[in-house]
Amino acid sequence: MATEIIMPQMGESIFEGTITKWLKKVGDSVAKDEPLFEISTDKVDAEIPSPVAGVLTEIKAAEGVTVAINTVVALVGTAHEVASTPAEKPAAVAKTPAAEKSPVPAAGAAVMSGTVVVMPQMGESIFEGTITKWLKQVGEHVAKDEPLFEISTDKVDAEIPAPAAGVLTQILSAEGTTVQINAVVAVIGGAVRKAEAPPQAVATLVEEPLIEEAAQAPEVEHPGGRLRSSPLVRRIAREKNLDLRLIKGTGSGGRITKEDALAFLANGGGGASAPVSGAVPVPALAPEKKDAAADASSSLPGQLVPMTRMRSIIAQRMVESMRISPHVHSVYKVDMTRVVRLREKHKAGYEQRHGVKLTYMPFICAAAIETLKKFPILNSSLEGEAIRYHKNINLGIAVALEWGLIVPVIRQAEERSFLELARGVVDLAERARSKKLKPEEVGGSTFTLTNSGVFGDEFGTPVINQPESAILAIGGLKKEAVVLTDAESNDTIGIRSMQHYCLGFDHRTIDGADAGKFMFEFKKTLEQWSGEIG
Repeated sequence: MATEIIMPQMGESIFEGTITKWLKKVGDSVAKDEPLFEISTDKVDAEIPSPVAGVLTEIKAAEGVTVAINTVVALVGTAHEVASTPAEKPAAVAKTPAAEKSPVPAAGAAVMSGTVVVMPQMGESIFEGTITKWLKQVGEHVAKDEPLFEISTDKVDAEIPAPAAGVLTQILSAEGTTVQINAVVAVIGGAVRKAEAPPQAVATLVEEPLIEEAAQAPEVEHPGGRLRSSPLVRRIAREKNLDLRLIKGTGSGGRITKEDALAFLANGGGGASAPVSGAVPVPALAPEKKDAAADASSSLPGQLVPMTRMRSIIAQRMVESMRISPHVHSVYKVDMTRVVRLREKHKAGYEQRHGVKLTYMPFICAAAIETLKKFPILNSSLEGEAIRYHKNINLGIAVALEWGLIVPVIRQAEERSFLELARGVVDLAERARSKKLKPEEVGGSTFTLTNSGVFGDEFGTPVINQPESAILAIGGLKKEAVVLTDAESNDTIGIRSMQHYCLGFDHRTIDGADAGKFMFEFKKTLEQWSGEIG
């Protein structure tokens, strides 16, 4: 029996995910814990491993489809089961209620003999779909996995591939028809053969008459013949005011693909004839490719590029945070000379002993954790008319990715040693960039650190990571000439390693005095560092 592969929950507040890429094809062998597909959520991009070893027998959710958690997206079984997946069962075997309701062939119609094509379920909460366009006509040959028809649901527009190779012998649902999931909409078999149906069969027609060929909607003439495109492409054309007649399609039969449309946009709307390798399909996120929106250096003046899924979600979260929380920012300059000297002294031996580089981040993390223990109001969240003081310090570490931003979490950070913090920061950052984070490592943070200084910032004014009450931005570390005053009030000028820190806080829960006390203590902890580093 095949094992069902479900959409996992990648965090306590995550209820859906978008499949961005299948790493295996139907018929491929897959080992236990081997990456099977990639997903994108509003918290994390991740590779999802197979829970069992076997053969990928069926893919139920295509790339770019957003599905609810716990929805079955694939089946892993044995090689024998590949040929008997629901989408490829012959009509004689597929005795589903939906199939039994399908129209009975009338006299002269093509007899249902071959592989049935059903309306797929495009998500757990989706129970019907509208056929917007047939890409093949009765009598035409179709290859396995070649786009056969297009559908539209309340969640997604998609091209549905043929489950088998053969000749399209029957179309049972016309364009514009809305049908239930698993209902038979077409039949693929050998050559079309005609048969006389008995009178009683004609009398038992239900729902709608059988049609041999879908009525074709008027289409614009294209240099290569009919202009063929998907609903998604046409939607992009409407939104971006594109003339599809100017785009040369690279898909099957000159079909205009989303990549063609995006490439056309990326070239300033002028004559794109092939997909650009950096173009990002919509709505799926393709983390392994740099898109023009993610890499400003690849952008050209005047170009219009659709947002990736992650960028769209980040935009939404930032607007929500600014709307929810009255942001206030407080900037402190910290003398990091003591920490810098300590790191320089121990960094070589530290990596040899522990296998991890000694960076400044564990010092900053440890100082933040110690200060949060003394000022728990900074480690709180507002819940209605009450303040939640969190039992644990779940430290979020913002990680910049080529395709966006993510905040993995060191849970119960107050229980971690300096060495454990050092290892945790490096480990989370590496696995975030390689999409190996676990569900429990994303979401649920109570206080966040973000390091904009790595790009040379003096300091940044960060946006709060909801539903937290505060976030601390780390500025660039630079040597400066500083006035130093000794115990006898004598002033001298010295060269010191200085760094700006900016605390962003929610003024609903945190007063300026609380923020000032927190930053003063944080500054003192770093300037007078006395902790063990292991």
